[in-house]
Amino acid sequence: MAEISGAPRGEGRRVGVVVSRFNESITRALVDGALDALVRHGVRFDDIDVLWVPGAWELPLAVRAAMATEHYDAIVALGAVIRGDTPHFDYVAGEASRGLADASVDGEIPVGFGLLTCDTLEQAEARAGGAHGNKGWDAALAALEMVELMQQLDVTDED
Repeated sequence: MAEISGAPRGEGRRVGVVVSRFNESITRALVDGALDALVRHGVRFDDIDVLWVPGAWELPLAVRAAMATEHYDAIVALGAVIRGDTPHFDYVAGEASRGLADASVDGEIPVGFGLLTCDTLEQAEARAGGAHGNKGWDAALAALEMVELMQQLDVTDED
């Protein structure tokens, strides 16, 4: 039996970080976590682009546009949708998540999923560098690991 897994190796990788401005106090912390993870795992700071979009709804389109440039080995999608008093949360959180999943599968480029979907601001803060870690960091590591796994499975164009 073969066991295959990727490692979060960033050397020689270009990464796009697509991030929502909505709930910016949270998303900036997610970006900080993602950048820290990428650089600590070998991605040169100059090989990272941060692309800001208005909100979580716009993340899938921007991810697809970044993929279309063929400039990136991986994309990290970051955002924070916090439940309010209307069903708006359900539509935005669900459709943005589905759109990111579809983009990843259709584009065959790993997309690190760092879209928080929380009931409260406190829950989001806990996941953006607080008691529950930084999901931006986690999404960046997952993206790097998946680049390597895809390479091992020989589904990328890399040597």
